[in-house]
Amino acid sequence: MAEARKIPAGSTTVGSVRVTAESTVATRISAPPSYDVTDFPIPHGREEEWRFTPLERLGGLHDGTAAPVGESATVAVSAPAGVTVETVGRDDARLGAAGTPVDRVAAQAYSSFEKATVVTVPQDTVLGEPVRIAVRGEGGTSFGHQVVELGAFAEAVVVMEHTGSGVLAANVDFVLGTGAKLTVVSVQDWDDTAVHVAQHNALIGRDAGFTSTVVTLGGDVVRLHPRVSYQGPGGEAELYGLYVTAAGRHHEHRLLVDHAAPHCRSNVTYKGALHGDGAHAVWIGDVLIQSPATGTDTYELNRNLVLTDGARVDSVPNLEIETGEIVGAGHASATGRFDDEQLFYLMARGIPADEARRLVVRGFFAELVQRIGLPDVEERLLAKIERELEDSAGPAA
Repeated sequence: MAEARKIPAGSTTVGSVRVTAESTVATRISAPPSYDVTDFPIPHGREEEWRFTPLERLGGLHDGTAAPVGESATVAVSAPAGVTVETVGRDDARLGAAGTPVDRVAAQAYSSFEKATVVTVPQDTVLGEPVRIAVRGEGGTSFGHQVVELGAFAEAVVVMEHTGSGVLAANVDFVLGTGAKLTVVSVQDWDDTAVHVAQHNALIGRDAGFTSTVVTLGGDVVRLHPRVSYQGPGGEAELYGLYVTAAGRHHEHRLLVDHAAPHCRSNVTYKGALHGDGAHAVWIGDVLIQSPATGTDTYELNRNLVLTDGARVDSVPNLEIETGEIVGAGHASATGRFDDEQLFYLMARGIPADEARRLVVRGFFAELVQRIGLPDVEERLLAKIERELEDSAGPAA
């Protein structure tokens, strides 16, 4: 396998906001994947995969001092007829089938959970209603594991909602059989003090389709690591995300799409809005096209809208290609302020400045929210985004 290629580093400053556009990151992680936490050294913040993360705010998840304490997070599943929901122990063979932990926190979560939730949609089953998984933190430190498995040619929508408080580390596996179609909406609507670190693994079967929308609105520190791999040709992945990062919060999304099978497709679009002093958003988008993955078509995009001074964005797209026989590959990253022309247009028509700003941000996110396809979820998310943006009122510097 060829050595990882590096992308030239570069950064820029927008007002008082520092923006990292690219870095020398290679897509390869520094330690091989492992289920054993001792295979990963304790991070100190200088490592490439940890340099943006405030380790001191992880509640000990990174150094082994975190232990289950207080009330554990609860998991409740509501599923239509035909779906099997199980609570299983650590010895269940389905756990970890979609991917292996790639950092110390994910390995800690895998070695520490006691019970896992497995949701199975049988072969050829097409669900008319979504499966809803509610994860609620009860103030303590806990570790979790969930598995969603679709048989061949099954179709399902899964909505995962995270609320409450506490410290949670988890692994979530999505396994798609041949020709299966899975849409996942993962909402992080935590209380202000919550810490959530999770690795999401999607294993896409031949000619299967996976669509994921990640929405991060709350929590003191949220660090999610979605990863996609393909079992056979013809697989497709659509990865969408939106985040509203308020003062003092750290929201980090680190994606990897690993193309190792031929004639597969992936598309990544993440958008964020930041406001308030100390708001920090991190987006890492890694795409690896291995030499057997001929005919790959991939693109990734990250856009950030900075609403006030004092916010910081680090946006790092990485693309590594080991074969020239592809359909297309590209990436883009952009961070900026409000469009003055849009604001002027709205204000010239009698719309107050604060309302005009909210309308611009609502339009910024509308494309992604409307892709969810569940009216009740879309309405609640738009209302929550509106409430989050109330704190950003006032002219941008």
